[in-house]
Amino acid sequence: MQNNVLILDFGSQYTQLIARRVRELNIYCEIHPYHKIPENVSEFKAVILSGSPFSVRSEDAPHPDLSEIRGKKPLLAVCYGAQYLAHFSGGKVAPSATREYGRANLSFVKEDELFFEKISIGSQVWMSHSDTIKELPTGAVRLASTADVENAAYRIDGEETYAIQFHPEVYHSTDGKQLLENFLIKIASVTPNWTPDSFVDTTVAGLKEELGDDKVVLGLSGGVDSTVAAILLHKAIGSNLHCIFVNNGLLRKDEFSSVLKQYEGMGLNVKGVDASARFLDALAGESDPEGKRKIIGRVFIEVFDDESNQITDAKWLAQGTIYPDVIESVSVNGPSVTIKSHHNVGGLPDFMKLKVVEPLRMLFKDEVRRVGASMGIDKELLGRHPFPGPGLAIRILGDITAEKVRILQEVDAIFINGLKEHGLYDKVWQAGAILLPVNSVGVMGDERTYEKCVALRAVESTDGMTADWVNLPYEFLQKTSNDIINKVKGVNRVVYDISSKPPATIEWE
Repeated sequence: MQNNVLILDFGSQYTQLIARRVRELNIYCEIHPYHKIPENVSEFKAVILSGSPFSVRSEDAPHPDLSEIRGKKPLLAVCYGAQYLAHFSGGKVAPSATREYGRANLSFVKEDELFFEKISIGSQVWMSHSDTIKELPTGAVRLASTADVENAAYRIDGEETYAIQFHPEVYHSTDGKQLLENFLIKIASVTPNWTPDSFVDTTVAGLKEELGDDKVVLGLSGGVDSTVAAILLHKAIGSNLHCIFVNNGLLRKDEFSSVLKQYEGMGLNVKGVDASARFLDALAGESDPEGKRKIIGRVFIEVFDDESNQITDAKWLAQGTIYPDVIESVSVNGPSVTIKSHHNVGGLPDFMKLKVVEPLRMLFKDEVRRVGASMGIDKELLGRHPFPGPGLAIRILGDITAEKVRILQEVDAIFINGLKEHGLYDKVWQAGAILLPVNSVGVMGDERTYEKCVALRAVESTDGMTADWVNLPYEFLQKTSNDIINKVKGVNRVVYDISSKPPATIEWE
């Protein structure tokens, strides 16, 4: 894969959005932490500095060595990056009188290659900073202003160095994608040749070289990520790929049998393993979300160790890990805050003598779907909603029992099947039900009940990094609630979750 664009992460929660916007231009990019600039930096054609929660004026502010980048490669500094260049290059950065946050409009634009094609006075941008650039760095030329931010953008004379105080990666910056295109294609002359087909070709070639004739064990889940990973590996190593689908007892209703049937005719070597009792026994009494994730991760590895030992000379464990999993578990190799751990991220225990291969590790969910489509994977399978690796364990708040799993499976089936029947499934990015750890009073047949409450959750998103709740029709919610309460023994109340991410996460645990 061609190393086109390097994004240095200073800890901003927007850094991943920069990567998404760059990739939407069919340009490959990589995110690296500011303090771990890759040794092959000379191979990158352009560099982008991200924003940051830090102030450049603080003693612990990120302070990278840009000697191999500044003046040698096209450089775009965003927000903190713009302040960093100013602060350490003869300019002045000071606290803003008020925090500059939210929508703003350009009130001054100087004609320049960066501000070209649609970007003009009145263009909306998104600000998010508490410091402001009072004086530009040495050799700088002001390119743009807003009513409140005089130095909203500048460039350095004699260099292909540009800096902007706003965030082009955020949707609210209406011409942000155009600005990135201007910088990367017009200024940096990066070729937009990173497509799903090119990813497949490059990845398959890389897998062939890395794996050779080795045997690989892959955990299938029935979802998009593991399926696309399996097809990529199958293209690379054929019959040396051994797929295992584990029933952890926390799947959706009838999913174990339906997933195995789904893979018939795809040419994959798939084995089904029912380990539901093993998982449920291990989870007994555990109610802490992180505790449940760790238990599931441990048992998952144990089951795979058992199965891989039955495959002669298996040397690799393949996983469908994707970029958001890595981001939330290890903060994209950077300094931002860890949100939660993922059961399939973080390596293997010493006792398991398999190396890990993750062909989708640098892809967002929508990119995985496009790659799958380019390989001819069935549209219905690619359109399947994401489902968490730990399954229903993180949708059952509190401890796990077989009875709670039964209740939630029944509720989930009614909800998901209802979405499909009413033509709503494809309008939702992810949907599911959550079993709450509370009972509520109800009345059924003139008798008092004291039973479980479930929450329904449906969100729209593109990659899982941000998400909005879906405004499902009241008539649909009413029918779904009635069906659940009338058909699922043990439930007498249904609520609908109208929280967005952030501040909430998509899953409750």
